[in-house]
Order: sequence, then structure tokens, then C-alpha cells
Amino acid sequence: MGIDLGTANTLVYVSGKGIVLQEPSVVAIDQDDKLPLAVGTEAKNMLGRTPGNVVALRPLRDGVIADFDTAEMMLKHFIRQVNEGQALVSPRIVIGIPSGVTGVERRAVMDAALQAGARDVRLIDEPVAAAIGAGLPVADPTGNMIIDIGGGTTEVAVMSLQGIVLSESVRVAGDELSESIAQYMKKVHNLIIGERTSEEIKIKVGSAYPSDDDETTMDVRGLHMLSGLPRTVTIKSAEIRESMSEPLAVIVEAVKRTLERTPPELAADIIDRGIMLAGGGALLKGIDTLISHETGIVTHIAADPLSCVVLGTGRVLENFKQLERVFRTRSNPL
Repeated sequence: MGIDLGTANTLVYVSGKGIVLQEPSVVAIDQDDKLPLAVGTEAKNMLGRTPGNVVALRPLRDGVIADFDTAEMMLKHFIRQVNEGQALVSPRIVIGIPSGVTGVERRAVMDAALQAGARDVRLIDEPVAAAIGAGLPVADPTGNMIIDIGGGTTEVAVMSLQGIVLSESVRVAGDELSESIAQYMKKVHNLIIGERTSEEIKIKVGSAYPSDDDETTMDVRGLHMLSGLPRTVTIKSAEIRESMSEPLAVIVEAVKRTLERTPPELAADIIDRGIMLAGGGALLKGIDTLISHETGIVTHIAADPLSCVVLGTGRVLENFKQLERVFRTRSNPL
């Protein structure tokens, strides 16, 4: 079983079946008996809408486990859901995690999976899994550059011969883009909006680079700070792009820093092959144009950017012997 344990979404791949589950990484917990009421899409719909005794939580922040017990609950639920309600008989699990996490954070992910019933847990760096899932020739002695923009982290990596030559992980990604929209609405329009609304704005009118349809508008409903009453405001895509410029600049800087440190032979390969974008952030309109413009290198978006990491973990599972070198950390089988 391959798992992309993401800040925003969790995807599960089962050998021979493909991707069997794609759910938001959200758990709704009843505060009275500390039991999960809902997990995934159902829990996400409760975000910001729960009564006092129910809390909707995201157990992962910035690509790592922030709430261990809730993450374990969520993993157990998803593993059972994949197996139609039964606990799996000690599966081997490959989990994609950000390359910049500490040893303690790695251990937390492994412990959560072992507690959820895994027999053997292997961790794979997300950029490696994303590159394999995007179909890059990671086993060849050529340079490949991948940028995986998730919910909590952006991973930039240069790879060759099944390994990472250079990588940089910045904790600025989809969540920060949504947060910057919420801050902008508060500062400029005096409107308080929730997490779900800012994400909706980002998807509908957000863009990273000016384009022809810059005059797209959207009506946003929220709470007006001055009157304290609900209010509707009309926004344009150009102002939303402006509001996201700071986090986008951090991502572009990380890409430039990685390119500056790349060995010349691999840099030549990257100019030939271009840069590959994966992760949910790759779906932001114009982000490929922005990176091309800033680096001068052609940037492609993977065919299915959201599923790249989980497809990569699945390919590793199915070709375990050939791709075993991609694991940096190993757990002892129980």
C-alpha cells in the first residue's frame, strides 16, 4: 500500500488496484468522548461550521504530523476504508514525506503507520515519489528537476540515478497562498473569510501570472469587520494575484537557489528537459509561466499533478527490487 500523507489531502494506492482513495486530511472529533465523528470529505465540510462540542482538525501542518493521535485515527480509518471495513493483515506501507523533515518527524510518521497496523513501513521523499509518478526517468544518469507544491510544503529537487542530488524544502505552499488571500480580504476589504472561502477564491480566480482573462471577478461573502454584519464584496483576479505575490516569490526563490547550486552537467540536462511541476499547487493558473519567466527554463505541469506522489509510491511498491535504492530510511519488519 502506498500513501501520500499530505497536509491537504491523503491519497492511498493499493498494488494491483491503483488509487483507491483520495480524501481531504481532516478529522471531526466529538470533544465529549474524543471519538472521530467524520473523516475526509465529510469532515472537511464541517470546517468552521461545527457546534461547541465538535472540533474539525487537520492533523498535519506544513507536511508533518502536528497532532499524533488524530493522525493515527485518520490513518486507521483510511486503511480500513480501503479494505472495506476490515483491518488489513499487516500490510507493507510506503509513505511519501517532505524531504526537509527532521528525524523526530520521520519517526512520528512511522509510529503512526505502525500503530495503524502496518507490518513494514518505508519512507520515501516526496520529490522522489513525485518524479517517479510524473514519469521522469529517475534511474538514468541525467538531471531531472521537480517542484512539488503541496498544501504545507514546496519541495524542489534535482535528481539523478534514483537519488536526490540537491533538494530544498520550504514550508510555504497552498495553505500559505490561501492564508495570504484571507489576510488581503481583511486588510483591503475589511472582510473576514474562512479557510474554505479563501481556498475557493484561489481555485476560481487565483493566478500566478498576468493573462488575457485578468478581468475575471467573483462575489465573496464574509463578515464585515466594521459593521459586524455579513457582507458581499466583488473581487478581481488581478488583486488576488497581487495578494499571493509574497508566498509565490518565496517558492520562486527556492527554485533559483536550487538551480544556483546544481552541478553544471546536471544543469545542462535540466535546460534540455525543462522543469516538472507536481502537487496541487501546480494547478494554480499561470504558475508554470511564472517559473519559466523567472528561471528562463521551460516548465511543464505533470499529467495528473495531484496524484504524482501516490502514483510514485505505488510504482515503487510494484517494482520494489529495482527501485529499493530510493529509500533513505528503513524500518525493521515487525
